[in-house]
Amino acid sequence: MSLHPRVQRMAALVPRMTLRDRCLAVARRWRQLLRMGAASAAAFAISTYVLHHQQAFFAPIAAVIVLAAGMGLRRRMLLELVLGVAVGVLVGELLILAIGRGVWQLALVVVLATAVAIFAGLKGVAITQSANSGALMAAVVPAAGAANPAVTRFLDALVGGLCGLAMVLLLPRNPTRDLAQEVRPLLEELVRVLDGTAEAMRTGDPGLAEATLAQARGLQSQVSTAQNTAANVAEVAALSPVRWRQRTAVARYADVLADVDNAIRDARVLARRLTSMLRMGEECSELMTASVEALARGVRIFQSDLSGPGMPQEAQDELVRSARLAVTSLTGQMTLNRAAVAAQIRSLAADLLFAGGMTRDELDVRLNF
Repeated sequence: MSLHPRVQRMAALVPRMTLRDRCLAVARRWRQLLRMGAASAAAFAISTYVLHHQQAFFAPIAAVIVLAAGMGLRRRMLLELVLGVAVGVLVGELLILAIGRGVWQLALVVVLATAVAIFAGLKGVAITQSANSGALMAAVVPAAGAANPAVTRFLDALVGGLCGLAMVLLLPRNPTRDLAQEVRPLLEELVRVLDGTAEAMRTGDPGLAEATLAQARGLQSQVSTAQNTAANVAEVAALSPVRWRQRTAVARYADVLADVDNAIRDARVLARRLTSMLRMGEECSELMTASVEALARGVRIFQSDLSGPGMPQEAQDELVRSARLAVTSLTGQMTLNRAAVAAQIRSLAADLLFAGGMTRDELDVRLNF
């Protein structure tokens, strides 16, 4: 039986992974898996055997929440988690004492716990945990002889959160490796965008320019993911003694990422300007096309030597050459669209040179022509 065409199109979007790919994906996450297991087990053991809580189910849950959520914001996540639980158990405890447990009581507890959290100015995970805590307070009947559930749940949240944070410090991810794995693909995609832009210039095809624009716009999700990773590993490098020596490299990668983000935005504007220019029947000169080709070469060289202390001289020379060619291409053929495209090429080259570690003063000297 054949599938509906829409279902077939959706299935085609799902990445095809071999068994080897799946095994490698699991293997690459070994630190994360170990952190999850160790933190949840430690949290449960402390709450159960040290604090003698009979229903310590929330301690391992809190540990997993702190480990898995809030990329780069685990300290804030821990605070929000504890505050959210505190609000939820307070509202739940007071209402249960007054109205008891039941279906409508549970609904009322969840609504009021959430409303109180919002009124108190809590956000994000704090609101979620406030609602969860209220629901569990209303739904789970304490075991006979158990301590006050409001107190134990609050302590369990604190224990679990601290265990999750401890695992981040004891088994940290590799900040520089993780950032390199985010930045390199972005530079590779930027090269593809620039190659497509140059091809559209050579052929004078506005449709190709528009497709390149769509490709550049699609990079924003990758940029956001890379920025989340940068925030996460910066926290790791700041907190974990094991990674303190990598703080300088992490700061450099973060600066590179910020400038690469700007360069990708410039590439989008360049593609959009080029689309308008070609739709109006204006042709690109060979010099302007060569300027974008030089941009692509410079990014390709930079991407291949990203682990070095700065941008290779060859890459710098290509980017400076690109800006020079863009300005030179305007002589004798100045139009509003051509000037906008040339200015955008120069701006893109400048952002990439910033990514390579060039200072503003050095940039003024190199691009002052």
